[in-house]
Amino acid sequence: MDQRRQRQRGRRGRGRRQSKRRRVRNLLIKIIVFVILTVGIITALLLWRKYGPSKEQADLNQYYGITSEGQLAVIVNNEVLEPGAMISEGKAYVEYSIVRDYINERFYWDPNENVLLYALPNDIISVEVGSKDYSISKEKDSKDYVILKAEGSTAYIALDFVKQYTNMDFELYDEPSRVMIDTETGDVDVAVVKKDTVVRYQGGVKSPVLTEVKKKDEVRVIDEAGSWRKIRTVDGFIGYVKKSALKKDTKKTIEREFSEPEFTSIKKDYRINMAWFNVVAQESNSVMLEMLAKTKGLTTISPTWFNVADTSGNINSIASADNVNYAHQAGIEVWAAVRDFDGGINSFEESYELLSKTSNRETMINQLIAAALQCGIDGINVDFEKISTECGEHYIQFIRELSVKCKMNNLVLSVDNYVPQAYNQQYHREEQALFADYVVIMGYDEHYGGSPEAGSVSSYGFVREGIEQTLKDVPAEKIISAVPFFTRVWKETPKTSEELSQQAGTEDAEYPMKVESTAYSMDEARYVVEQAGAEITWDDETKQNYASWEFEGSTYKVWLEDASSLEPKLQLINEFGLGGSAAWRMGQESEGIWDLILQYAN
Repeated sequence: MDQRRQRQRGRRGRGRRQSKRRRVRNLLIKIIVFVILTVGIITALLLWRKYGPSKEQADLNQYYGITSEGQLAVIVNNEVLEPGAMISEGKAYVEYSIVRDYINERFYWDPNENVLLYALPNDIISVEVGSKDYSISKEKDSKDYVILKAEGSTAYIALDFVKQYTNMDFELYDEPSRVMIDTETGDVDVAVVKKDTVVRYQGGVKSPVLTEVKKKDEVRVIDEAGSWRKIRTVDGFIGYVKKSALKKDTKKTIEREFSEPEFTSIKKDYRINMAWFNVVAQESNSVMLEMLAKTKGLTTISPTWFNVADTSGNINSIASADNVNYAHQAGIEVWAAVRDFDGGINSFEESYELLSKTSNRETMINQLIAAALQCGIDGINVDFEKISTECGEHYIQFIRELSVKCKMNNLVLSVDNYVPQAYNQQYHREEQALFADYVVIMGYDEHYGGSPEAGSVSSYGFVREGIEQTLKDVPAEKIISAVPFFTRVWKETPKTSEELSQQAGTEDAEYPMKVESTAYSMDEARYVVEQAGAEITWDDETKQNYASWEFEGSTYKVWLEDASSLEPKLQLINEFGLGGSAAWRMGQESEGIWDLILQYAN
């Protein structure tokens, strides 16, 4: 009995110990599970915070660059610009610089004389600050709003007026105040939103939210960045959405009911064969007839009869009505040249002062037209070579205004240009192609007087490249390719150690030779080579005859211009179907050159 009780008590003791151990074990399990869950939750929160999508809203004023009340943000196509706009009396006004650079470059603002101009093919529109009126030639018209406002030297143009002459749409939006301007036409990439989603400032879920787009909204697709797409919303937000939120890109054709202005030109029914006749004084006109008699196939002569006398726009003229009559009797047209050098002005600064004021340009144009009509001249050839980058917009406005006046008086307008390079884009060849009748490429001065190294004045590759680059902006039938009748004899002398030391760290240090050159006519250059007893060899790279010799410690080099060098350049006229050729200048050619030119004249 006692033993049985002892056994029962033992079993109860073991049971209690086992139960206690189970409770401890269960408690430990619960603690471990709790710890795991807690760590998991904390980890998930941390991961969510690090990798989960942010709901942070972007500062839209900062996004659009708005810093003060009254500013109007500007979006043009797929770019957010500085907020250079405002609302006045319910109308949107945009800074002139934005209109010029992003919307329609043909608008021109003169802050000196407070006038806005716009060039049509045959007219110039003029608007004064604060006016509802505008003039086209001598006619007046009006709007029910002020067209042009100004704050200091900054002009603001009513977008409604800009739209009248521009293939564009625009829409105003609030919160924040902004204007969405679209000038694109043709096919663009669009996509439809598959589900409601946010548009972020940059590609990434942590980037701040700009706005939301709804299912079935259409967005403009700008670019792709991995799993993100850069898009533009209808109301002018440019940001990123997940690629998975959009349906496949499609093409959409943008068309508007807008009549583009029709530009017409005076086009001759023959290929132009022009040569410049350099006239430095009235007496020089006397030899023009003699020079004309030596030519063959010449259709046009361009005497340098006009130069700019001062920055107010007055011109000096040595035009000769008698010479015009003589040329006409020989069946040759006269396109008199006007230059911004070798006269009263001769610097970039003076050309800028001349062209940056509307009244100066008007004075010059009126005097040119009057002189041309008085002498019976057939056209005007513009040779302005002192145009800085800053002067570019004023220069092309001069060409537009001159073009209108030339058309009114049936005068051919031709414009001389350097071979296109990165540093001379300010000449606006594409705009010249619309307003000028002919665009001339001066295919020479590849290596010029003052060049730091010797080289060809007009290599074949240089001329060809000039034509190919110009063709990107100008129709072939409007292009005249000009070749030189001159070349340069180069003299290279090693720099002294003192000279090299003085030039250390400068661009001149790149050139170990001191270089000088003298320009010669075709016959003069060949005579210099013959006197030196140098051997002439053919340089197939430049496609010119080349000679080199030593004399008194210096090396002389010359790339000759002659029939052999001119023919490959003239062949390019046929190859590219150009409007003609020109040559600088009459009197420098050798005998027989006109026989060669005649082969390519028509």
